[in-house]
Amino acid sequence: MTASPQHTDAAVAVRGLRKSYGELRVLKGVDFDVARGSIFALLGSNGAGKTTIVRILATLLKPDDGTTRVNGFDVQAQPAQVRESISLTGQFAAVDEILTGRENLIMIAELRHVTSPGAVADALLAQFGLDEAAGRRVATYSGGMRRRLDIAMSLIGNPQVIFLDEPTNGLDPEGRLDVWQVIQRLADSGTTVFLTTQYLDEAEKLADRIAILHEGTIIVSGTLEELRKLFPPAKVEYVARQPSLEEIFLAIVGSGRKQAS
Repeated sequence: MTASPQHTDAAVAVRGLRKSYGELRVLKGVDFDVARGSIFALLGSNGAGKTTIVRILATLLKPDDGTTRVNGFDVQAQPAQVRESISLTGQFAAVDEILTGRENLIMIAELRHVTSPGAVADALLAQFGLDEAAGRRVATYSGGMRRRLDIAMSLIGNPQVIFLDEPTNGLDPEGRLDVWQVIQRLADSGTTVFLTTQYLDEAEKLADRIAILHEGTIIVSGTLEELRKLFPPAKVEYVARQPSLEEIFLAIVGSGRKQAS
C-alpha cells in the first residue's frame, strides 16, 4: 500500500515535506492525507520525525520544503487561521497543578475569550468524567485524569483538528484505556484526530488509517486490513491467526533496513 494521497478534501494534506537540523535530514519528502472526522495514526521509532511533523503542522516549526494544509489553510501562508482551527496536546500534560481541574478549564476558556467559561468548564468536566474531581487540585489527580483534563483543555473553542503527540506516554494500562475512550468519542463527534504513538496496539485499536514513518519518509500507509495484506499469509496449523500491527511494523521496518544496508 503506497503513501500517495487519496483524499481531495482532506483535513490535513502534506506534500513533499522536508526538514533538516544541520546535517541531520529528519524528513526527506513526506506525503500523506488525513480524512475529515477520522483518526489518523502516525507510527515511527524514536527519532523518526513524528513530533517534527506535528510541530510543522501546528505552525511551531518551519519546514525546509514542501506544502502543508490544515483545514484548507496553507500552514506557512495562513498560520493564524490554522492555529484558530486546531489544538495540540503534547507528550506531557500541560496543566497547572496548583489550580483545580475546573480552574484550569476556566483559565483556558478566558484566554480564548469563550462565552460563559464556567459553563464550558462544567460541560467538559462532565464529558471527560472529571466532574466529581472538579474542585480538587490537579496535583492530586492520577496520570490518566491529568491527561483527560489536558485533552479537555485543548478542546475549548471547538477545534476541527486535534493533534495528540504520544497522548498515553507514561500512563498505566487503566489510564491508557481512559484516554482511548476519549479519543474515540472525539472522532465519533466529528473531530479529526491526528495521533502519533509508539504503542502499536494503540494505533491498532483506534486508527482508521495508519502511516509508518521510517528514515524520513512514509514507507506504507493504509487501513489495518490493507497493511495486513502486506504481511505473509498466516500459516495454517490449528488456527489461522491474523498478524498483529506490531508484527507488520517490525516486518516492514526490518525489510527497509535490510534494503538500505
